[in-house]
Amino acid sequence: MSRTSDDEVFLRQNDRSVRLSREQVLALEYDKGQRVFEDELIEDSSLEDVDHEVLDRYKEILGTDAPDEQVLRSRRFMRDGRLTVAGALLFAQDPSVMMPQARVRVLRYDGVKMETGERLNITKERLFCGPLPKVIQGAYELISSMLREFQFLGPDGKFQTVPEYPEFAWFEGLVNAVTHRDYSFRGDYIRVSMFDDRLEIVSPGALPNIVTLDNMRTTRYSRNPRIARTLVEFGWVRELNEGVKRIYTEMQDSLLNDPVYTEPGGTRVQLTLENNIVARTVRRSEALEDKLSAERLASLDEYELAAVRLAFTNGKVTARELADHIGRTRRTAGNVLKGISGPSGPLEWHGSAVNDPGQYYSMR
Repeated sequence: MSRTSDDEVFLRQNDRSVRLSREQVLALEYDKGQRVFEDELIEDSSLEDVDHEVLDRYKEILGTDAPDEQVLRSRRFMRDGRLTVAGALLFAQDPSVMMPQARVRVLRYDGVKMETGERLNITKERLFCGPLPKVIQGAYELISSMLREFQFLGPDGKFQTVPEYPEFAWFEGLVNAVTHRDYSFRGDYIRVSMFDDRLEIVSPGALPNIVTLDNMRTTRYSRNPRIARTLVEFGWVRELNEGVKRIYTEMQDSLLNDPVYTEPGGTRVQLTLENNIVARTVRRSEALEDKLSAERLASLDEYELAAVRLAFTNGKVTARELADHIGRTRRTAGNVLKGISGPSGPLEWHGSAVNDPGQYYSMR
């Protein structure tokens, strides 16, 4: 990106330079971290727009009885008598009046796909438009009320009840969308869509800065650091920078497929959680103890047991998957897998050579 003497900005694309509009320049500066959208001022906003119930709760968390405006200014949520974007999102009675994109829509569909027209299959729909702490609370309560529980006869002969999805996985996905979405991206809002076989959370805007689909479990970056810090203080962001990794762990521990992150059109981030309840019931009815004796399981160390559980749950396990699961290097994970895949080990190696990129391990 280059700026001319008359303040026009050009971006080099292939073999030519393209002039950028003001909106495109701002979007590029936000993406590069040269400007922070959450610190921009909201014109025509004032202290009168504040939801004092939420602000009073925040003051109680901070342990202060200072005047409202002083608290907002000291935390950089207000300047010159106006709210910043972060201040409005966190504390305004209805931020969507100032930013129509600041909404969360929750939908429940009957079936596994969205129908339209006469076959419209939306069974419940609600739009949340308040300050973020209230939006999170409201969406949490609604989603919780719509999730199902399933009963099945376990290997011990007793009925067991399991949730459709582990709570941490879907709630962390919701909180991440609210906390880290690109609020400068106008014309769209966060959507939570519940189908019979899956739950989808769509957050407008591409992944921030250096974060990619490949490194998002290990790369730490916050597009909206003030919002993130404040939601930590409210208690909604429970595992800062570790949430995505734990979503994978929670789904695996519940014998569900791994979460799937995608970027549809490069303009949104989508998290898909599959309930896969039929396969889950079958897997639960065939317990790991049916494959290996209690004594054999007890002989495995922590990492070896994690590897066996992943192979049993998913049908196979790779060194990379195990490394992500246990939080160690791929080399360490590879050594663990090799150690339990010998002639008498519980796992069996599959591959054409030791450096085969497609090699994996399965239950013997």
